Amino acid sequence: MPNQVTAVPAASSQEAVAYFASSFSLETDCWDVHDALSRGATDFVLLDVRSPDLYRAGHVPGALSLSHGKITERSMQAWSDDTLFVVYCAGPHCNGAKRAALRLARLGRPVKEMTGGITGWADEGFSFAAGEEPGRVGDAS
Repeated sequence: MPNQVTAVPAASSQEAVAYFASSFSLETDCWDVHDALSRGATDFVLLDVRSPDLYRAGHVPGALSLSHGKITERSMQAWSDDTLFVVYCAGPHCNGAKRAALRLARLGRPVKEMTGGITGWADEGFSFAAGEEPGRVGDAS
């Protein structure tokens, strides 16, 4: 009996490999970001692209606040052209991270989205930092 799952045939294995492999060049997840920050990774910049008020209320430790609308060539001058940016927003219901990623890509900057955003971070049970400063993983409450 036909159903919505099988009505459209699955992609070939070759197509699936290409699709899923390419997704890792565009996305990372909360667990991997947490692990990297816990290990003191300094090879990427984590950007919270929500409003400054939401950042102050609670953010991923280590993240810098830069609203997606403020991502400009000028605001990016503080970092070298090859700096990898990882962006996040509120979560799957928010497109702010995609807007930020698009802005960064249009500026020629390497970028990945942290899937899940703040919602995913909370779902993993990770702690948050509050206030103006990025804080560090492990120091937050």
